[in-house]
Amino acid sequence: MGQLNIIITMVLTVVLNLQISFVLAHETKVYVVYLGKKTHDHPESVTESHHQLLRPLLGSKKEVHDSVVYSYRHGFSGFAAKLTESQAQQISQLPEVVHVIPNTLYELTTTRTWDYLGLSPGTSKSLLHKANMGSQVIVGVIDTGVWPESEMFNDKGYGPIPSRWKGGCVSGELFNASIHCNKKLIGAKYFVDGLVAEIGVLNTTENPEYLSPRDFNGHGTHVASTVGGSFLPNVSYLGLGRGTARGGAPGVYLAIYKACWSQIGCSAKGIHVVASAGNNGPAAQTIANVSPWILTVAATTLDRSFPTAITLGNNITTLGQAIFAGPELGFVDLTDPERPLSGDCAELRANPNKTMQGKVVLCFTADLNPTSMAVVNAVTAVSNAGGLGVIIARNPTYSLIPTPNFPCVMVDFELGTDILFYIRSTRSPIVKIHASRTLVSHHVATKVATFSSRGPNSISPAILKPDIAAPGVNIVAANRTGVVMRSGTSMATPVVTGVVVLLKSLYPHWSPAAVRSAIVTTAWKTDPSGEPIFADGSSRKLADPFDYGGGLVNPEKAARPGLIYDMTIADYVSYLCSTYYNNVSISQVLEKKTVCPNPKPSVLDLNLPSITIPNLKDEVTLTRTVTNVGPLNSIYKVMIDPPIGVSMTVTPDTLEFSSTTKIVSFKVRVSTRHKVNTGYYFGSLTWTDSVHNVVIPVSVRTQIFQRYYDEN
Repeated sequence: MGQLNIIITMVLTVVLNLQISFVLAHETKVYVVYLGKKTHDHPESVTESHHQLLRPLLGSKKEVHDSVVYSYRHGFSGFAAKLTESQAQQISQLPEVVHVIPNTLYELTTTRTWDYLGLSPGTSKSLLHKANMGSQVIVGVIDTGVWPESEMFNDKGYGPIPSRWKGGCVSGELFNASIHCNKKLIGAKYFVDGLVAEIGVLNTTENPEYLSPRDFNGHGTHVASTVGGSFLPNVSYLGLGRGTARGGAPGVYLAIYKACWSQIGCSAKGIHVVASAGNNGPAAQTIANVSPWILTVAATTLDRSFPTAITLGNNITTLGQAIFAGPELGFVDLTDPERPLSGDCAELRANPNKTMQGKVVLCFTADLNPTSMAVVNAVTAVSNAGGLGVIIARNPTYSLIPTPNFPCVMVDFELGTDILFYIRSTRSPIVKIHASRTLVSHHVATKVATFSSRGPNSISPAILKPDIAAPGVNIVAANRTGVVMRSGTSMATPVVTGVVVLLKSLYPHWSPAAVRSAIVTTAWKTDPSGEPIFADGSSRKLADPFDYGGGLVNPEKAARPGLIYDMTIADYVSYLCSTYYNNVSISQVLEKKTVCPNPKPSVLDLNLPSITIPNLKDEVTLTRTVTNVGPLNSIYKVMIDPPIGVSMTVTPDTLEFSSTTKIVSFKVRVSTRHKVNTGYYFGSLTWTDSVHNVVIPVSVRTQIFQRYYDEN
């Protein structure tokens, strides 16, 4: 059978009717054994190969037959078998076995992200298994490098490196290519020449770094492990978010390209298929990576939080949020800074106050800047003054500061005001701060993070950005010190990359545009539990396409999109021709002679899985084309949810596909009833065959006065 990738997951406990002491030693449980590669096509050979694997362990054919519950051959090769804990342990020692995960101890999540998105390895029909965990795909990560010792980059169970791999692994400072690269981490290079050309000699004293693929910053390691990290059981960050960490496509090969350097930036030239939206939200027009050939990712929270109880001296308990490992801080004095500080967190550092010694301090901040140091400075000031903890009242931003032994608890302004009233109305206010807990619940709402950059696209307003959203808040993944919890759109990007890898494993002939379309048109407009997705900022509102693009990525639905909006190089050339590029500049970009048509094509006709009209005065007609990737004989009907004050007509309103008709175009006529310049209104256009709902977002702004800046 060759070398196998085997994943064994305990999913069910069978309690035998025996004495307790005997049960502890001989209790059988059902284990599902996943084989990383499909090695047989016929059911008989599949079952027999599984029996052969178990026969040395169980002995007779009858015992093997009685043990095997089911053999799988569709989507992946594997089997379910009843084994004792001792037998499972023996299997785990086989050289082919990746790991054994008892269900009673670990959750199979990252440590929550993938289960939250419905991408669980516990289901044999899941996208993860249909795509063989991405085992045929090589993923290149351009970032700050890699910390190769992380167990999430181990190559246990991997076969030979694919012959198509033409890259390499280079040595450098504290990085030995022959030791640190393996059958999973197959490539690692660093690129510093472009950076040196821009800034001069790289001074590693002023800017500590490794002149090698080794990751000094930790960001690249976190990203790479989120995309394709191997299973790493029983991890947590400060005891929170406990579970099994893994990447979205744990079977991939990784090639790391270090082109980003700590405190300096990146100088790599290349095409990023998946890129972050940026962390400059919630202000409008802050979106980054706006080109139509890039899949741009916004960040959301997920259904996990870290509630931290604050108990006041009047026995009223408020739940804040923190990453505080404890131990619990018993009842101590509680204060808010005296004037002239007026409770402003930002001024605590500049005005150290001895009255904070031995107390918990309440302060307020309205700063939404995700890179602001106001909260960090407040924690530092209180700690240096001998304080015991900080309660920060602020607008919701959902970017918590890890404080292992010094509580820094976040509350909103309303709860902060309640605490302030208690302080001002009590002669000797006291507070108890409990250690943070991990809460995973559908009752925890999903929100677009405050820091996530927002549209509209200021460079090409007719190109909707971001394209999609994914969890990017408090994500647990590998770091140089083990695992760490990070937040940012850079954390959401590898989540989508993992989904892209799985889709490319299933559909290797799909173009990047086809993959992007499948992801955008099947996205959740609600969270997985069906609740609305809100967008955090100075005020909380329902999320719209400028917050999350098509919505929250839905991996399982993306594997069955029905129709796709595909694009070729000719479409991108048409886009370039519709902008300020001329024949000469486009020819230079493509390195071949190109002549744009006259008149220029309309950017509105670019075959994106979205419609964005930034300057509608009267009416406009645009074209889209869809390709059937579902059942051959399909009929789709249109459903329109037009933006407020806008009329939409689609021709034809029914699309028929057959074995000979796989690609169909349609026209969309859009007109406005508004008589003044407006902001953007949002709607959608859906093609449905009663099984697939192919949804694209629609964004329209009426501009009666063209090129007019409105102060009102």
